[in-house]
Amino acid sequence: MSQGQGVELSYEDGARAVELAREAVEAFVRHGQREHPGSMREAFYERTGAFVRLESTRGRGSLRGCAGGYRTDDQLGHVIVDSAIGAASENSCGSEVTPTELDNLTVSVCVVRNVILTDDPLADIDLGAHGVAIEGRGQSGWLYPTVPVENDWSDREYLDRTCRKAGLPPTAWQDDDVAVTLFEGHVFRERASDGTIEEL
Repeated sequence: MSQGQGVELSYEDGARAVELAREAVEAFVRHGQREHPGSMREAFYERTGAFVRLESTRGRGSLRGCAGGYRTDDQLGHVIVDSAIGAASENSCGSEVTPTELDNLTVSVCVVRNVILTDDPLADIDLGAHGVAIEGRGQSGWLYPTVPVENDWSDREYLDRTCRKAGLPPTAWQDDDVAVTLFEGHVFRERASDGTIEEL
């Protein structure tokens, strides 16, 4: 097991990360423009990965888009903007977010703190704390740290479902030609009820 250290965010940093992601989504959806992070908080100059997740609050709610990565050489502020645009684009869930959807979306941001390359994912994984990325056979996929807790998955089910998202057989995480990376994520999100931001 090998680790790489990421950045630690304060609540104020995390709240600004979510606000920046929403601004980026709205600029892209309404005007087709890339939001510039502007004068960034100190933590946003760090070079670390991040993910942005968009969820619909309509009906039973559903994933509307997600994008990002745990490896990058870019500054965090720019990674958040690019991930937000990716999550809102048609490349994420098959269709671009439309302006009429914006008021019915919640935005969350996961900033990578630690990256762990593991040979024994079942032993190393910590549900609720670790996201999972699977890579192998020309395929890749990842799932957010909060997903297994929200869905009441076991460690094994979490790994199986990440493989399926990557387009691999469910048990591919056990194979030597497939790499499993765990990433510790610091997650902040808008509350569906009032839009205030919570730290998970």
